[in-house]
Amino acid sequence: MMTSKTEPRLLCYDLGEGVTAFSTTRHGGVSEANYASFNINPYCGDSADHVARNRQLLADRLGLPASHIVLPHQVHGIEHRAVAPELLDMSDTVRDKILDGVDMVTTSMTGVCIGVSTADCIPVLLYDPVARATAAIHAGWRGTLQRICQRAVMAMQLHYGTTPDRLLAVVGPGISLANFEVGQEVYDQFLQAGFDLTETAEWHTKWHLDLPGINIRELIGCGVAPEHIHHADICTFDHADDYFSARRLGIDSGRIYTGILMQ
Repeated sequence: MMTSKTEPRLLCYDLGEGVTAFSTTRHGGVSEANYASFNINPYCGDSADHVARNRQLLADRLGLPASHIVLPHQVHGIEHRAVAPELLDMSDTVRDKILDGVDMVTTSMTGVCIGVSTADCIPVLLYDPVARATAAIHAGWRGTLQRICQRAVMAMQLHYGTTPDRLLAVVGPGISLANFEVGQEVYDQFLQAGFDLTETAEWHTKWHLDLPGINIRELIGCGVAPEHIHHADICTFDHADDYFSARRLGIDSGRIYTGILMQ
């Protein structure tokens, strides 16, 4: 089947019937230079026109109105928003304020795609097939340090009656241990916060942290079954031709959108 050069190419994850989960790649879309060519994040310096056109291309691919794609303005924190129908009825200005400073979104709505933006940080998706609820989590090192995945599981328990053992999880493309070099002060903060870094840190002239591994261990510690966790195992730094990497391209570059949608 022929596809348009601007149609977004997605990395899709199989979470069963009735749910679509994916990460965008750099392929498709209309953005240019370090934003080339598929970026829907309006907070990273890309042309507003290109962002809007790319967002519509993704909406068309998903079979949704563009307004049903939810993308928070992340700040490397732990703030959570539960997406409810009234959010879709708000003006863009009010909606942006509601989603400002948010790094974790959840919903039980069908026909709405929630997601997070990353460019080396770790995107995590959660799906409860019984309660029919989803979560999208931005787990950079600061969020990981504050146990944002644990907080997301607790939020789903509170809002939707989720039990961790039935959760399905996706850990999307992000920077690998081999390429995530951090200062001694970051390593020390993880130790002080009680993280066991025996298997998730290595010394190579400086400390390297395994952010995907730390978040996977966090999910397992919350009661998510290891066999229910899908790790994309794609390093954005090593594969910057296909996925945005701020460490390779600079912060003035595009972002991956990792989203989840229940039909």
